[in-house]
Amino acid sequence: MGHNKNSETKGSKKRTNKFREITQAKGTTINAQYYKKVLQDKRRPAIRKKRPGLLESGILFHHDNAPVHKARAVTDVLAGYKWELLEHTRYSPDLAPCDFHLFPKMKEHLRGQRFETEEDIIQATKDIKSFIALDNHWSESVEPFKGRISDNADN
Repeated sequence: MGHNKNSETKGSKKRTNKFREITQAKGTTINAQYYKKVLQDKRRPAIRKKRPGLLESGILFHHDNAPVHKARAVTDVLAGYKWELLEHTRYSPDLAPCDFHLFPKMKEHLRGQRFETEEDIIQATKDIKSFIALDNHWSESVEPFKGRISDNADN
């Protein structure tokens, strides 16, 4: 799952990750129990709602090698769901799916802007989220991501 390796929020009351809709209170830490709860209470129900039938046909799931993702509580939940995990190559922070679609789109919309307050930054991010939600070009980012994984596996 793509990702901010910082375990604490910085500067805002809540942090929302575009891919997972993980929201946490300022100052809280994402630990294994928290991440497990997000998978159970948010991610899985969101998949069921947005993509009926996908849970039964199989999920290919990706997140990085952060310790919280490798914790027993988390791996047990994912194994119970029978989700296939796409391995993330060690020491390869450049293999985050968000680097291939989300971040370039964010840069495109934020380029040249200056923000006076934290609230301005939050609002600009929410505006981008709305734009990206309407963007149906996610498949264009899959091929470069797959290519990068393949290149890394060959080395």
